[in-house]
Order: sequence, then structure tokens, then C-alpha cells
Amino acid sequence: MFKLSRINQVWLLPIGRYWRQNAQGSTSTVVEDAISLRLLVLALVIVGIVATDIAASTQFSLWAVPLSILGSVWSYYRRRSANIPVKFCIAIGMLVALSAFFGRLLGELNDTRLALAELLIQLQILHSFDMPRRKSLGYSIVIGLILLGVAATVSQTLAFAPVLLIFLAIALPTLVLNYRSQLGIQPLKVKNKRSDQQNSSILNFKFLIVNFLLIVGLGLAIFAVLPRFPGYQLRSFPVSAPIDVQNDFTGRSIVNPGYVREGSNQGNGNSGQGQGGTGEPGSIDNDFYYGFNSQINQNLRGEMKPKVVMRVRSQAEGFWRVLAFDRYTGKGWEISRNEKVTTHRRPHWSYQIRLPLPLFTGRSREVVQTYTVVSDLPNLIPAMAHPKEVYYPTAVIAVDTENGLRSPVRLSEGLTYTVVSEVPYRDRTQLGKASTNYPKNIENYYLQIPTEITEKVRQRTEEILANYNQERIANSTKTLDSNYEKALYLAQYIKQNYTIPENPLGLPFLSEDEDLVEAFLFKHKGGYPDHFSTVLTVMLRSIGIPSRLVAGFSAGQFNPFTGMYVVSNTDAYAMTEVYFPRYGWFAFDPIPNHPLVPPSIEDIETFSVLRQFWQWVAGWLPSPVTGFLNTLFGSIFGWLIRAIAWFWSLFSQGWLGVLTGLILATTTAFFGWLGWGQWQEWRKRRWLKKLPPMESLYQQMLQWLAQKGLGKHPAQTPLEYASGSHQHHPPATAQLIEETCQAYVSWRYGGQTPNLNQLRKKWQELKKSAK
Repeated sequence: MFKLSRINQVWLLPIGRYWRQNAQGSTSTVVEDAISLRLLVLALVIVGIVATDIAASTQFSLWAVPLSILGSVWSYYRRRSANIPVKFCIAIGMLVALSAFFGRLLGELNDTRLALAELLIQLQILHSFDMPRRKSLGYSIVIGLILLGVAATVSQTLAFAPVLLIFLAIALPTLVLNYRSQLGIQPLKVKNKRSDQQNSSILNFKFLIVNFLLIVGLGLAIFAVLPRFPGYQLRSFPVSAPIDVQNDFTGRSIVNPGYVREGSNQGNGNSGQGQGGTGEPGSIDNDFYYGFNSQINQNLRGEMKPKVVMRVRSQAEGFWRVLAFDRYTGKGWEISRNEKVTTHRRPHWSYQIRLPLPLFTGRSREVVQTYTVVSDLPNLIPAMAHPKEVYYPTAVIAVDTENGLRSPVRLSEGLTYTVVSEVPYRDRTQLGKASTNYPKNIENYYLQIPTEITEKVRQRTEEILANYNQERIANSTKTLDSNYEKALYLAQYIKQNYTIPENPLGLPFLSEDEDLVEAFLFKHKGGYPDHFSTVLTVMLRSIGIPSRLVAGFSAGQFNPFTGMYVVSNTDAYAMTEVYFPRYGWFAFDPIPNHPLVPPSIEDIETFSVLRQFWQWVAGWLPSPVTGFLNTLFGSIFGWLIRAIAWFWSLFSQGWLGVLTGLILATTTAFFGWLGWGQWQEWRKRRWLKKLPPMESLYQQMLQWLAQKGLGKHPAQTPLEYASGSHQHHPPATAQLIEETCQAYVSWRYGGQTPNLNQLRKKWQELKKSAK
């Protein structure tokens, strides 16, 4: 009897009652019967799964969507049952999913986002077989939102945008139905055209559409003006899954199918020496840039077909450097020390490969870039200048003598890696003061020119500089007195005085004994884009300025909606790098229609997204409209800057200026506060006039009570607020509040017509008595 008594006492505890009710399938458990709400929640989950597939190129939806539908149907028909065996199976399945997740996590430490997304999908499928209650549906809504967030972090294209809009369009009616379900009121009905009844029990599509457009418009506006603060504060960067490579990697070989001999479709990619590298005429592949090799032949002809090759997320716009050349061959370039390549390995527990930085002085800034390869590339790793950390999927990479990064494998589609570079600022004043005493290793490799053209090119270069200096002396202005200014002027001169042929194949091939630079300067008066950079490099060498040819990608087309630079194969080109003692190498671009110096880090880039967004918009506008808007915005910002500068100048004019500034600031603040208050009141009155009568009366009640210091919390329902009013108000006031809230809920959610005249009269009497 004693044991039986103990069992009965436990059975009467709250947890015992809960178990007894659920084991018996008691109707006291709150069950969600609305099919519409369940369908919308299921749609949200499916959209989240599909969004993850689109963004990450996975195939979760092939098995997850059918199982989610099956689970939702099962849970609806079994919503009033205890489902004890199913709960045990779900618990076991969740433990199995968690174990599988930890197993995948150990092998995918490079990027855990997709592993987490798969775990959430598995848990949601298991959960879908037992979600009879409203809060269970809320859990599924949150899962759909998290999956959409994961897809947003992985997405690199605008293909994610339509899914986001679909999710928002489904989420709005879902939230409305879920809120009504929590209030325990009748389901929504579809509006009947014959009915003139205007109440909230009818599904208001106009309201949903207006809110959808408002949210999208507001979101785009906030995104456009959102400051772009430096990202990547955590040192865990996106990297592809590990790639196993052979231990015999030396880094000397460059694999590039960009060279094609005499129209043949077979490229020589293993030796690192392109076909025709000794001067034989031929054509280049129309998909690959010919310059990514240890030896390039600029006597080739051809034109690439544009295609996207990679997407870059970077803290700053820059030149994605690939490799550089030190020896000029007369018709092209080569890396003379291609055999002197050093390899660098990463530890087994990390994806980080540390690289030594060259010695340079001056300011610099850390810039993080993440590259995702879209189309196959050579085994050369693009990166901004001076990479110091490389997060790469292979255990080893190589660095050549020109600071180019090389991979053991070709960069295949889908490969992702991250580079952290220490990019120096380009200080024109400091570089202008740089020494002209060069180290021996610089003079030995970066002043080389074929002897046949040395004197002729040097005379032409000195003639150009002398003519400029004579004009400056005649105008009593500063002459070119530094290597930096000489390099800058020569790049500008070549850009303005030589042309690119309109026909891509119109320039004749060079003969066996003809030099490219000589033909460019004295015969053709121009050439192809990369020829401009070759000519500048050789001209600088002819007057004793060390330089080399560097090849890589321009920043590409910035997408303001994804925040990524979309880089095409046609963005690849070569330009000139010049050496300045103590400061290192800096690039100059003599190619027409290119900026004179490549984009790099700037002092202020907080609102760079807004600036680039405006540049993108301005590209679609007619020139007169763009000019007018630039003038208008420039005038507004100029006036604001002058006003701020004048105000701050008051504080430097002694005590009288300080007092004047304080009085002006206080007066401005007072009138601003007064105007803000009046504007808020005007908005409230305007808003109340637009509301239905019952809604207006209810909102006026809330405003009046908020002024008394007893406002309604946003999380409270009207009936909850009315119930709590008895603790803070006199009985008569609390009774009127409850009556008004009941009338409001009956009208808002039940479609019943309230007695507005009687309620208004009662509130008027209450307000008079309160005064």
C-alpha cells in the first residue's frame, strides 16, 4: 500500500499530469488544425532548402523536400495522437544525425556552414513527423529562416535574390496566420467580390503586397547606404575541401592551355613554355589568357571570348596579381629564374600557409580576399600584392622569385581559397624621394635590354622627358626630378600618343629579326594592350629605372548586391612594376582607357559600397542626367562641409567664439527638438485619420494611457493588456479598457461591428474626470 501511495503521489505531480494527458491523447494539448498555416510553413522550409541548394550547388532538396512533405502530411493526420513510438524514433534519428554531423565536421573544418545546414535539414525532417502544436510550427519557421541565412552567406550571385523574394512573400502571410493562431481566433477567409464587408477576417492581399514592396524597397535603401566596415574579423576563412597532392611538387611547372601553335587546339601546358615562345607566329586560345606562363610570346594574335573565371570578395578593390617577368626576349618575356622556386607547407592542423614578406617601409594595410574559381585556370594563384597568409586546400604551395604563387594543381571550377595581403599605401611624396641606389640583385635582373635596341630606345625616352622638362622650364613649373614622376609621365605619354588597332588581328606579325618595342615606337606607332606595358618597361630600363612586367586580373565588375567582384578572362592583362628602394614594387598602367595606376587601398573606404553603387547606377543614366546629379550632390555636400567647418572654427576664436558656438548649438538643438515633436504630432494625427474608426479609437486609448506611464508592451496581446490593467488602474478605468479591447478584438479578428458612439462617450467622460 505504501508503494502504491507513492506512485499515486508522483502521478499527481505536474509532470505526471502532463505525461498522463499526452499518453491518453488528451484534447487539452493545443493542436494546430489550420491547413493553410501548415502549408505555408512547409513552403518556407522548402524555400530555405532550395535556397541552400542554389547558393551552394548542393542537392539537399532531392531527398529533403519529399521527406518534408511526407512528414507534414503524417503529422497533420496524427496531430491528436500521442505518437509515443514515433517520438522515440525521432529522438534516435536526431542522435544519429548529430553523430554524423560531428563525423563530417572533423573532415570539413575548412568550412562548416554546409555541414550545419545539412544537420538542420535532417532535424527539420525528423521534426516534421511530429509537429501538432503551434510552437512546433514556429520552430519550423525559424529553421527555414536559418537555412536562408546560410544560403545568403554562401551565395555569390544574384540567383539567390529571387529565392529571397519568394521567402519574404511566403513569410508575410505565414506570420499573420501564426499570430492569429496564437490569439486563438477564427481562420482567415478569402475575400468575396460580392461582399462589401471590410474586416480583418478576410485575407487582405493588398495589405500584404504593399508591405512586401515596402520591405523590399527599405531593405535595398538600407543596403545602399550601409557603411562598408572592414570584414573578416575572425581568422577562420572560406577554403575548399582538402586536395591531396603528390610529394614531388617543385612548383617549377606552369600548366596553361592558353598557347596554341598555328591554330592547333593542342596547348602545351606541362613544360611551362608556350608554343611559339621563340618568336614563331601563331594564335592564342580564345578562353585562356596567354600571359600566365613562365615564357610568353607577344607575337601571337587572337581574341578571347568573354567568360567569368572567378568571383572575389575583398576588403578593398585591387589588381589580382598572378606572376611577373624579368627578362625581355625581343618578342615577349620570360622568368629567368624559373628553377629557383621555394615551396611552403602548412601544418596538419591548419589551412594557413605563412609566407615571408619582402622588406619595405611606409604604411601598409592588411587586406583579406576570398577567391572562388568559376572556370578552370592555370596552377597560378591570383592574389593582391605582398601575400603573407594563404588559406589553400592543398598542403603545399610554391613562390617564385617574382613573388608569384603557384599551386600543385590547376585551379578548377568551384575551388575556394583566401589570401591575406599586407598592401602598402601609394604615397607619391615618399616615392618621389626614394633613392636611386639599387641593390646588385635588382640591377642584375631588372635593367636588362637587348643590346640591339638599347641606344635607340634610350634616346627616344630621354627625348620625351627632355621635351617635357623644357616646357616646364618655360612655364616656370616643376620638372621631372624623380624616378616616380618620370615613370608616371612616361606611362601617361604612351597612353596618349600611341593607339590600339581597331581590328584585333590587324597588326602584322613581327619578322624574325624585328623587335617588338622598336616596331611599336618607330614603325606601327602602337600595338596591342600588353605591348604598351612592354614598351614602358623597356623604356624605363633604358634610363636606369628597374622595372618588370606583371600579369594578372583587374578588379573586374563590382556587383553592389552581392558585394563581390566578378572577374572575366578578358580582365587579364599585363602592366609595368617599378622598383623603389625601401618601398618595394609599384605598378603603372600605360594601356589606353585604363587608370594610370591600378586601384588599391585608400585612406577612407567606409562608404565605398555606396560610391560603387552610384557608379553602377550612373552607368545606366544619360550623361547630362549624371552630370546634373553629380553637381547637385556635390553642391549639397560642399555646403554641409563648409557649414561644419565654419561652426568648428568658432571654437578657435577665444571665449567669445566658444560661447557663440555653444549658444548656436543649443538654439539649433532646441528648434530641432521642437520641430521634431510637432512633426511627430502631425504624423500621429494624420495616421489616426487614415485608420478605421475602431482602430483609431483603440490607438488613441493606447496613446493616452502611455502618457499616463502605463503603455502597452509590444509583446502583449490586446486582451492580455486589458487583463493586466486591473492592477494599475481604478476599477472604472480598467473596466473601460477591457471593454474597448474586447470590442477591438471582436472587430479586428471577428468582423463584429462595435458600438463606437457609446465607447467614445465613455472615454470623453473619463478624460474630463481625469482633468
